[in-house]
Amino acid sequence: MESKEYFDKEYGLEIWGDYACFTRPELKVERMSYDVITPSAARNILQAIFWKPAIEWEITRIEVVNPISWISVRRNEVGAVGSGKADAKPIIATEKRQQKNTLMLRDVRYRVYARMKYIPPSKRKNEGARKPGPDENPKKYQEIFERRASNGQYFTSPYLGTRECAAYFRLLGDDAKGGNDLLKESRDFGLMLYDMDYSNPKNIMPMFYRARMEDGVIEVPDKESEEVLR
Repeated sequence: MESKEYFDKEYGLEIWGDYACFTRPELKVERMSYDVITPSAARNILQAIFWKPAIEWEITRIEVVNPISWISVRRNEVGAVGSGKADAKPIIATEKRQQKNTLMLRDVRYRVYARMKYIPPSKRKNEGARKPGPDENPKKYQEIFERRASNGQYFTSPYLGTRECAAYFRLLGDDAKGGNDLLKESRDFGLMLYDMDYSNPKNIMPMFYRARMEDGVIEVPDKESEEVLR
């Protein structure tokens, strides 16, 4: 049943971790992180906690708490990908080993704000033949997310850019925006990855936006805004 009365609720989530790497897509060989978390990385953390075809997460604001600090890590990686076929030749790690450098962030802490947008059944995609139940409504999904986020539960392990960088989180109250502990800096980070455009599955394209931080706060534009470049 499609409800005509619903509202999109905004949530705040404090996210932190020892390391983070929000990889710049233009640097493919040597990994280098953006200075702060990207909207797409923030969305992935929220989806790790809770996601259904009936909802969509839209990042609205990012607050930077800890100073931006870096660490350089050199690691051995295997420069080959297995085919998965039964008759495929094995990959000898010592023969395909490559040393690569990663410039990543350390000791990060953010407060991310996002709107949980309810998608009516008539506008959903990729849901297959499954029909929504008669009790489906936005309030149901909001309560599920609030319960899971309050208890530290998630479906997949949340991470900060790359899976090796574990993310920790806690749900914030309604009056959590701002605060005296935000980073007292203003910077223009230039073009930053906003998210991926999945509207055409055969031609998935990146979207970018101009990320500006004012006293530790980055206001994230709406996906349909002219500020988002495709």
